[in-house]
Amino acid sequence: MGKIKVTTCEIEGLKVIEPQVFGDSRGYFMETYNYNDYKAAGIDMEFVQDNQSSSRKGVLRGLHFQINYPQDKIVRVVSGEVFDVAVDLREDSKTYGKWYGVTLSAENKKQFYIPKGFAHGFVVLSDYAEFAYKCSDFYHPNDEGGLIWNDPDIGIDWPIPDDMELIMSDKDQKWGSFRDLSR
Repeated sequence: MGKIKVTTCEIEGLKVIEPQVFGDSRGYFMETYNYNDYKAAGIDMEFVQDNQSSSRKGVLRGLHFQINYPQDKIVRVVSGEVFDVAVDLREDSKTYGKWYGVTLSAENKKQFYIPKGFAHGFVVLSDYAEFAYKCSDFYHPNDEGGLIWNDPDIGIDWPIPDDMELIMSDKDQKWGSFRDLSR
């Protein structure tokens, strides 16, 4: 029980995970995490912190990363739908500065594995969303870094409808560019 389907992305290290869902007239059951299954898929680490957030439609969080205490993450949506993005910040990577995005929803039950060395963010597409994630290191508030969400050098194709009002924290509106980061 609990087998997962893992799809590797065009950016090395990123993985989309689809858990096996057992459903019937009562509802469904799935394992959201099983160390042995993830280890077999090449995700062998200890997770030390679980986080959950809720946001309304149009909330854009990110693009965040930890500077000295980077985190591996497995992210998923418990309720609603988001477009989730990872940006490769590994300077020795052939995909440095490239991004990958995936729609995560309560309906599709996909998870997104984001290793250390990536900036991460998401925008809420549904009226409301609950977002959950596992982290391999603790959050250090004084170790936060970020990139502006709409940096033209990264060129993320956010699926934001013209009539959607974006809602961001002051901090997320003031992050610097990828060009500034890579100097």
